[in-house]
Amino acid sequence: MVSLNGQDIMLDCGESTQIQMSRYGMRWRHMDHIFISHLHGDHYFGLFGLITTMSLQGRTNPLHLHAPAPLEGLINALLSVAASVLCYEIKFYPLPEAAGLLVDEKFFTVSCFPVEHRIPCYGFLVTEKTRGRKLLPEKCLEYGIPAYFYDRLKKGEDYETKTGEIIKNEWVTLDGPKPSSYAYCADTIYTESFLEYIQGVDIMYHESTYLESDLDKATARFHSTAAQAAAIAKKAGAGQLLLGHYSSRYRELDGFQKEAAAIFPNVQVTVEGITYEV
Repeated sequence: MVSLNGQDIMLDCGESTQIQMSRYGMRWRHMDHIFISHLHGDHYFGLFGLITTMSLQGRTNPLHLHAPAPLEGLINALLSVAASVLCYEIKFYPLPEAAGLLVDEKFFTVSCFPVEHRIPCYGFLVTEKTRGRKLLPEKCLEYGIPAYFYDRLKKGEDYETKTGEIIKNEWVTLDGPKPSSYAYCADTIYTESFLEYIQGVDIMYHESTYLESDLDKATARFHSTAAQAAAIAKKAGAGQLLLGHYSSRYRELDGFQKEAAAIFPNVQVTVEGITYEV
């Protein structure tokens, strides 16, 4: 779950998602968008329970669901055989074959990019929108710029006085803060095919199902190792790497941290219930 500016964005919905949401105090009332990366059960089997529970609990706002096209038929079939009618609307958006913008909200955008797995699979990039340039109030007063024009200054416009003099934007503003960004690189074999879409991201999640000692299994099953995830983070110039999606064959996770940190030091082995700040 990605939370920003009062909105919660769900990326994938594995089995028992609603139980985990309750366990960690996450609520669906500020969640209008769900994105499903691909149709392997550990990434969407929790969706059916969640959408029906939200209806039982009185949801009225539409839910925007972005997912591989076949999922729409599965949802309709489930509701049909149970003779169920939701009390809210699900607006379904099939994911495009190529990378592209999916959502453009007031405070953020979400785009998708293909990764390489056994079936069609996508990663997602959540980017906080910039709030524009930073005003220098004392300079605005010095040049006599009226307050009504401040929003236009934030957008980078110059100001023209009544006498026709041009006050350059850079004289009264500074560059605004860089928008925060988070990349979710879902199940994938090692590939550099999506590097262009995640360059310079603040935090990226990349699956690390195996350790390098099991590279043959990772390759055969279209998954990645911790070392490979770290290599992608390094090539992308990411600020931080989050590892996850560990195979159940490993009882301890220390090896993932050690393996990845040798290539990309700013790495964390994700743990259930922990919040990571972008």
